[in-house]
Formats: sequence, structure tokens, C-alpha cells
Amino acid sequence: MNKKWYNYPYKGTAFLGGININNWIELSESEEDAVWKKVIKDFQFKPSISKFPSFFVPSPFITYDISPYLNWSGNLEKYEEVYKDLEEKSLFAFQEVTNDKEYFYALDWQHSCYWVNPFLDFPRDKFNEWVIPIVPDGDYYFFIQKELNWGFLGHPWEETVTVFGKELIQAFEKNKPRMFNTILRIG
Repeated sequence: MNKKWYNYPYKGTAFLGGININNWIELSESEEDAVWKKVIKDFQFKPSISKFPSFFVPSPFITYDISPYLNWSGNLEKYEEVYKDLEEKSLFAFQEVTNDKEYFYALDWQHSCYWVNPFLDFPRDKFNEWVIPIVPDGDYYFFIQKELNWGFLGHPWEETVTVFGKELIQAFEKNKPRMFNTILRIG
């Protein structure tokens, strides 16, 4: 069998026979600095555990209250079902707004950040979560298009997820996650 390697424009990406062997591609220090400077400037991002919202995204946007799921005290299997539902429907939404060769940012405040492609494998860590989880559980987790035209921003202390950009909102409306049942803000 003849194996073909394909290189992608982002550092560290390689394909073997069309299969990605490294979807979560760590941003270089300069890439990470540049994207956080842009997020801080464009979204007026000011991390806070008590002043909300900590960022201002362009309209249209919807901010969902996910606090019942972050403070879950019920059946663990039910929680895992709802969590998996959010992961799956987020991937579907991301696929709707990207092409199969397109990468976007997966950002974790004060930690390593990555390029990801929703059409490729999303490996899991030892806790069975994505490298950067979809649910903000102590850190800001942002999944943002490279020109910042759309995004999924998780706020750990406000216990919210904000979805912005018309196309991404529409994609989530087609397959609405069960976690998205309480709207906190809309703009």
C-alpha cells in the first residue's frame, strides 16, 4: 500500500492517507500571544470571577445559563448524556460553519491553545474530555473562528456559554443542545 503524507499550513500537522494524526495542534507562542491580544482588544476581555460579562462579543449573540449543569447533583449518567449531547451538537455546528480543511482556535485562558478541525478526530484526555473541554469548568474555554467572525465562549464563573455569529447561532438552532435551555442575554 502506498502511503501519502499531506502537510497542512499549520505547524505540526500531518496526514497519513487522509487521516489526521494530530488534530489538536498547539499554537506557537507568537500565535497564542497574537490571538489573545486580539480577543482582549476586540471583545474587551477582562477575566473576572465576579464582574460579568467578562467580554463583549459582536451581535448577534446568545448567552446561555448552564449553571444547573455545572452544579449538578443528580444522576451521573444523565449528566454525562447531556454533556455528550453538547459535545456532539457543538461538533455538528462547527462543521456547518467550516469546510473540511479549515481550522479554528481552541483557546484555554492561561494554558496551551490549539488549532482544531471539527471534521477530524477529537481525541480525549484521561478524564474522557476533549483537550480543551466544551464546558467551562474552572477556565475560560473559547472556540473561535480565525478571523473572530463566530465563536463559542465558555465562562466558568458566570457559568455561561455565549455563541456569537449569525451562522453559528443558526447551526446551533438546527441541533440545539439540551444544555441550551435558559437564555441569559441576547444581542
